[in-house]
Amino acid sequence: MKPSLLRRVVAEFLGTLLLLAAVVGSGIMGERLAAGNVAIALLANTLATGAALIAVILAFGPVSGAHLNPAVTLADAWLGGIAWRETPAYIIAQLAGAFAGVAAAHLMFGLSVYAVSVHARSGPAQVFSEFIATFGLLAVIWGCVRSRPSAVPFAVGAYITAAYWFTASTSFANPAVTVARSMTNTFAGIRPADVTAFVTAQLAGAFGATLLFQWLIPGMKVVAPAILVKQDGER
Repeated sequence: MKPSLLRRVVAEFLGTLLLLAAVVGSGIMGERLAAGNVAIALLANTLATGAALIAVILAFGPVSGAHLNPAVTLADAWLGGIAWRETPAYIIAQLAGAFAGVAAAHLMFGLSVYAVSVHARSGPAQVFSEFIATFGLLAVIWGCVRSRPSAVPFAVGAYITAAYWFTASTSFANPAVTVARSMTNTFAGIRPADVTAFVTAQLAGAFGATLLFQWLIPGMKVVAPAILVKQDGER
């Protein structure tokens, strides 16, 4: 039987919390150990994030689908995979989990709970990078979910690991992640002033990929909800 909305929302909160703890915490650890070598710090941040993403999706996917991302939730609702009335609860849980994850990372490393970031990530190249990063993420999800749903966690983790390195923005690809990372003045941070452009590009990329895959895979709008319900735990 499909889990209750409360259980699914808690799963989204916890999954996003652990994801942000991994993103921010590994950024702090990488920067401290890299002795000023930004490439090494980014590599550490990348590997930890990709590995954590796979693990978290595998853990929470059977409960909520492990969206962990408002862009994914909105695209899924558009295709009928999640009811629109449940969408706000998912997004609120993702945002709350993201901020809780930042706080957890800070506390683990002896920092203040929150600190406004001064890390500038602005300009057309950065914004276009976020469009590409999120377009690719949704393309990977929709490309795998119909024929190989069990591969989605690994495909998503692999894509984000790669996108850290081939996008100028280091692939945030997630509005909840972006907003929460504005409250960490560490390696993973982003200035609050740069958040709106990132989120806009992410939503555009997500819906662009969803539109494309509706054309590439005729009938996806009908098939996707059944798959996502099965991922949510229905037998």
